[in-house]
Amino acid sequence: MKKRFLIKIEGTVQGIGFRPFVYRIAKENKLNGFVKNNPEGVTIEVEGEVKNLNKFLLKLKRDKPPLTKYTLFEIKEIPLKNEIEFEILKSEEKGEKIALILPDIATCEECKREIFDKDNRRYNYPFTNCTNCGPRFSIIQNIPYDRKNTTMKIFEMCPECREEYENPINRRFHAQPNACPECGPEVFLTDREGNIIEKGEKAIEKTAQLLKKGKIIALKGIGGFQLLTNALSDECVLELRKRKKRDEKPFAIMFKNLEHLKEYAYISKTEKELLLSPQSPILLVKSKKKSKLSKYCAPDNPYIGAILPYTPLHHLLMSKIDFPIICTSGNLSEEPIAYENEEALIRLKDIADYFLMNTRPIERYIDDSVVKIINNKPLVIRRARGYAPLPFIIKKNLPQILALGPYLKNTIAISKFNRIIVSQHIGDLDNEKSFNAFKKVIEDFKKLYEFKPEIIACDAHPEYLSTKYGEELSKNENIPLIKVFHHHAHISSCMIENRIEEEVLGVSWDGTGYGKDGKIWGGEFLICDFKDFKRFASFREFGLLGGDKAIKEPRRSAIGILYEIYGEKIFERDFEPIKSLTEEERKIFKSAYEKNLSIFKTTSVGRIFDAVSSLLNLKQKNTFEGQAAMILEWIAENYKGKLKTPYTFEIKKENYYVIDFVPIFEEIISDIKRKRSKSYIAYKFHLTLAEIVKKISQLTDKDKILLSGGVFQNKLLTELIFKKIKNKKIFTHSQIPPNDGGISIGQIKISYHNL
Repeated sequence: MKKRFLIKIEGTVQGIGFRPFVYRIAKENKLNGFVKNNPEGVTIEVEGEVKNLNKFLLKLKRDKPPLTKYTLFEIKEIPLKNEIEFEILKSEEKGEKIALILPDIATCEECKREIFDKDNRRYNYPFTNCTNCGPRFSIIQNIPYDRKNTTMKIFEMCPECREEYENPINRRFHAQPNACPECGPEVFLTDREGNIIEKGEKAIEKTAQLLKKGKIIALKGIGGFQLLTNALSDECVLELRKRKKRDEKPFAIMFKNLEHLKEYAYISKTEKELLLSPQSPILLVKSKKKSKLSKYCAPDNPYIGAILPYTPLHHLLMSKIDFPIICTSGNLSEEPIAYENEEALIRLKDIADYFLMNTRPIERYIDDSVVKIINNKPLVIRRARGYAPLPFIIKKNLPQILALGPYLKNTIAISKFNRIIVSQHIGDLDNEKSFNAFKKVIEDFKKLYEFKPEIIACDAHPEYLSTKYGEELSKNENIPLIKVFHHHAHISSCMIENRIEEEVLGVSWDGTGYGKDGKIWGGEFLICDFKDFKRFASFREFGLLGGDKAIKEPRRSAIGILYEIYGEKIFERDFEPIKSLTEEERKIFKSAYEKNLSIFKTTSVGRIFDAVSSLLNLKQKNTFEGQAAMILEWIAENYKGKLKTPYTFEIKKENYYVIDFVPIFEEIISDIKRKRSKSYIAYKFHLTLAEIVKKISQLTDKDKILLSGGVFQNKLLTELIFKKIKNKKIFTHSQIPPNDGGISIGQIKISYHNL
């Protein structure tokens, strides 16, 4: 008996060879009908003998391509049409645009073999790709994902590529970026003035030679420019730091392959899988002590940001050199990366000696993602290439909400139907280029997803540029604006990721966030759901001179805490943060605290980390955000003892529970005087914070504890909390950054619940 089914599928089904897969299994089972893309996903109509249809459906669910993910699978019987073929039909362009847009995908093994096969027509071709790999988000201009809606539309396919593209059994069937040396993009090398020196294979060969000579190269990658130089050479790395104006912040390092990387770092099984994954992020791995890498790649840092080649161009270049290279963003520090040829020649002319560019346009820039492993699970710290813009699927449809994110590590997010789509990492909104990029990403998302905001969500901080932008947009376009408190958004983001709807105990620890009382919060325990939150516990307040300046000077946090404990006498004592002040600075600080001028109250755990780091004289001034706290974590990791007793602390009941840090710091100062090792003190401090989470969690009947905020990028602290708390469920981030990069998605749900 024959039947015909209509099958509607939504999810990750476009741009990954899904339609050829459907075609093949339909033909194998002698079925007729069609498959076609539509703005929502894929539609299949298929008819034939029932036993063959059952085999087809089994394969459709069981054997789908590796990157496929179904979020909707609907099937119903419809009347027979008695067709005689199975076809792949032209894509539909009408309807609501909710199809998933894939991120850019690292080169697959088959394409990698082709570019190194002398008998293959794509030998040495740096833009080789197929339905399993290559650019997606960086080239798409519109939905559905067809070639005419990508930047590849300017390249007319040659007969051989066209045959591959139109052959349903070829792995390049409807591979939209499909190309070869005859018809596709071309790579070329220029000097700083844009004069072409070499093209094609010779350009890559010449670039390798220049790297061997110690030059700095700007390479146009899949989502923008990268700056390359020899990672073994102190001279090269220091010169790059000087030109890029980047003092000590670690550089990512590209290695030829996994075996090459293992010469320089320890790699676990989980780390190996992530390095070789389609996402291919920058992964923070423990470096070997006798590594030959320049000490300036990641000064005083036991970890390196390792990355493997993820495009054919990277593979070809790395095959011609025998040393690792710095592979860092093509920008001046804190600016968005350059991604257009002419733009790069202007913005990077004082950094790069040469430019390895190409003719494939990039529609939108996207940086490399950064990931680390905590508790044997990936934790995305910067969500960009390989991850963005995959959506987060929620249970209920939402109105169209535009969430503008925070000030630091900005991302924006939109909601449409039951999906929340978070943008690629934008960065700190502290310069004109970053703020322009922020506005451009918003317009890009509006166009790409045919998105029209019905609600705007922003941070409650009145001085954030994103907040002011939201206020202006709301006023000009008459759209309701909902302001969301920073730490509530952190916990909300963790709830979304872990699909939790009920009230929880959220531990929101970070550097800074605007609180309900107008003060700087950052050491918060919140009882909350998506609707509202109650401050359940927090740290004792202390005063910071200069507020945000304390982010750059950990000694300011230490002085604030010391003043809270000892008063003005601290300026006569020999604490390390006091000793780091000049005589003039000492007078200014003392006067400011005595007169309470420019003193901002905070409960920030990020600043408490800074204070301990300063007292141990690990860092008095940061050269990048979070540096002092990171050093404290690394020093603590060196502790090899069996310490189980934390520092003393007190929990007092006021309007909420207040954690008094005074006993902690008195004992730390005592340990310093007793010349306890810095690793002992740093470890005991981490142990104390984990104990505080345990004690506060025992004061509530909530059995779900969520950890969010930048502090929970700290591997040691997070793992200590898991060890200490056994009778409650602990939830952390994985695919959404715990830092401010996750704020925007949290804002979406809170604003919806406060309409």
